[in-house]
Amino acid sequence: MLRLHAPFSYKSDPKVPTFEAGEIFTVMDAQCALCARGARWIAQNDTQHEFRILPIQSPAGRALLHHYGLDPDDPTTWLYVEYGIAYTSLDALARVGTRLGGIWRMLHLFHLLPEAFQNPLYRAVARNRYRLFGRADLCTLPDPEVRKRLIP
Repeated sequence: MLRLHAPFSYKSDPKVPTFEAGEIFTVMDAQCALCARGARWIAQNDTQHEFRILPIQSPAGRALLHHYGLDPDDPTTWLYVEYGIAYTSLDALARVGTRLGGIWRMLHLFHLLPEAFQNPLYRAVARNRYRLFGRADLCTLPDPEVRKRLIP
């Protein structure tokens, strides 16, 4: 469960290393093929070049997840931060789609699903993502657009 905090509270948390991500970033599993595809999708559709990506496996990524009460070792964990406010699960995916604009705004339709259905649906896909989509190393992707968004 995502622990709510004041916007940008992670900046004053001594356990979170200083990093430069700007106003919009996501924390993703760098070993997941589905996450690597998600990073490419963001890089290809972020025409404003706003998004940055932190691997969950990085010190800052792990500390951010702990800050928001999330387990970095839980396969269902990912985090999206927009203007200092954190989101996760399908809510985060819908917000990313809205931010990217165009046809991706349709991802906002996830909000129409009953909340009791949203999290179980997301968790079912996330728990099985390695089996369904395989593994990949996000940090060694050849895509230069993804690489320039990564925060080690």
